[in-house]
Amino acid sequence: MFAKVLTLVFGSKHERDIRKILPVIDQINALEGEYRKLSYPDLTAKTAQFKERLKKGETLDDILPEAFAAVREASVRTLGLRHFDVQLIGGMTLHQGKISEMKTGEGKTLTATTALYLNSLSGEGVHVVTVNDYLARRDALWMKPIYDLLGVSVGIIQHNLSTEDRKAAYAADITYGTNNEYGFDYLRDNMVSEADQRVQRIYNFAIVDEVDSILIDEARTPLIISGPTDENTEKYGMLDKAIRKLVSEEERAPEPPPREVEPGKEEPHVTFGFFYDVDEKSRNVTLTEAGVQKMEEILQVENLYAPENVELVAHTTQSLRAHLVYKHEVDYWVREGEVLIVDEHTGRLMEGRRYSDGLHQAIEAKEGVEIRQVSLLLHFRISSESIKSSQV
Repeated sequence: MFAKVLTLVFGSKHERDIRKILPVIDQINALEGEYRKLSYPDLTAKTAQFKERLKKGETLDDILPEAFAAVREASVRTLGLRHFDVQLIGGMTLHQGKISEMKTGEGKTLTATTALYLNSLSGEGVHVVTVNDYLARRDALWMKPIYDLLGVSVGIIQHNLSTEDRKAAYAADITYGTNNEYGFDYLRDNMVSEADQRVQRIYNFAIVDEVDSILIDEARTPLIISGPTDENTEKYGMLDKAIRKLVSEEERAPEPPPREVEPGKEEPHVTFGFFYDVDEKSRNVTLTEAGVQKMEEILQVENLYAPENVELVAHTTQSLRAHLVYKHEVDYWVREGEVLIVDEHTGRLMEGRRYSDGLHQAIEAKEGVEIRQVSLLLHFRISSESIKSSQV
């Protein structure tokens, strides 16, 4: 009750935050007439003046009203779009490292330009994180006239860029790209032998588009990058034949014996078989006792679980998963002799991505395409702790 009374008197946290911002919005609006009178060269020169003031000790917050006013004027002159007050509030919110929730059509892309320009003045680079290549390129090219007029460079990270082009894009004042591209470049930078081979620079400030999708939904799937090893790939073909024979035997096998399950602990997502059980939820396959015996017979080994056969067991499991869990045109696609993973969130094909721990090779053997070498892997999970700042 006391909390409700305080809210009625002083307003909610959201309302108090807005009240703090409104005086700054008034300052920005007061500058509009002055900036409208500037010539194009004078407006461009504002960027150098802002940078010089920062070097002399002023902060980004000190110059925020003038910087936002400059962006608004540049937008009017180049795109014919004038930032509304709510968009200025959104830009200030992003600059503060908070989430700015805006509905489709409210001008999210334009809103971000104010915070991006302001933070680019430090000279340490700014990143925009989007969910796909199309949005990264569209937003960058759409807003580029604003940045060009203000003398700020723009880079775009796309999946087919060369190393030199990536370096140039990251060296720009503002860089647009996808969460996957940023993550993979981070991994690749950690695999180089020389520091000058890295493409990324320091991490200064980032705005994340669709933050709930990128930092929550997609964060559950780690990014994986690999380097080749000298492992022999012939065993995958051999195990593929063995698993095909086991699957064929399963089709003719008798019904599996009944299993006692405690009430409340039933597992409807598990399909029990005679030779193996398939768990759709964890995407795993386990051999039954009869399955182990059958595999020992097929592979002609005395004890499948002997210490010297640890690797053989691992590859057997991956081959079982490839045949019984991972489905063509659902989990992956075969195109021009290459197995491409389907992104479970977007349905898009993920170029350059491979399943780890021999699973990709098992699928290649299953589909009859060239089996590529197993790789040494680096993992990276994008999360709210690995990227600073917020949502557009």
